[in-house]
Amino acid sequence: MNGTVAYLVATLGCLLGVAGVVIAVVALKRSRATPRPAGPGDPFRDRDSDALRGDPRTLKPGDIVEIRRVPYTVRGSVHLVEGGWSWAEHLLDDAGGVKRWLSVEAEPDLELVLWAAEPSATVTPGAPTLEVAGRSYQWDESGQARYTATEGTGLDPNGTMRYHDYQAPGGARLSFEAYGEAGWEVALGEQLHRSEVMIYPQGGPETVA
Repeated sequence: MNGTVAYLVATLGCLLGVAGVVIAVVALKRSRATPRPAGPGDPFRDRDSDALRGDPRTLKPGDIVEIRRVPYTVRGSVHLVEGGWSWAEHLLDDAGGVKRWLSVEAEPDLELVLWAAEPSATVTPGAPTLEVAGRSYQWDESGQARYTATEGTGLDPNGTMRYHDYQAPGGARLSFEAYGEAGWEVALGEQLHRSEVMIYPQGGPETVA
C-alpha cells in the first residue's frame, strides 16, 4: 500500500467514525425528546394538586380530615374484608362533638361517602325499594365481611359485619350494618367529590384500606 492509498484509507476511517458519533448523538437526542407513554401509576403519589390533598386510603386514628371545609378528627377505624374486596370506615367527630363515619373504598375507583346515623329510623333491610325521609332508595348490594377495629370505635377488636346497601339518584346512600350479634344500625350517606376532602396526617404508621 503506497502513501496515497494509506492516507485515503485513514481519512475514510476517520470520516466513518465521526459519522457514527453524529448518528448516535442525534438518536440519543430524539429518544430524549420523544415522550414515553405514561404507566398507570398511582394518582395519590403524583406531584399534583390531588396528591397534595392527601391519600384517604392511609387515614388512621388521630388524623385530621377536612370535609367541605369542616375539620374532623379520626377517632377510630374499621377495616373490612369480603373475599378479594376491602374497604375502611373511619369514625369522625368535629369540634362540637358531632359524629360522622367516612367510608373509603378504592376498588376499582376511589369512592368516599360521608355517613350520619339515623337512630330513629324504623325501616328494616331486605325490600328492593325503601322510603326514608321522603326519598326512595333502591337495593344495591348486601353481604358479610370480616373486620378489625381500633380503639375508639366502640367495637370488639375483630369479628363479622353484615350489611345491606341502598342508593338513590344523585349519590344519596342508605346503609344497614350489624356488627356481631348486634341489631341493625341505619345510616344515611352522601357521596363526596375528591376535591371536598383534605387529609392532614398526624404522624405514626400509615394504614392502607
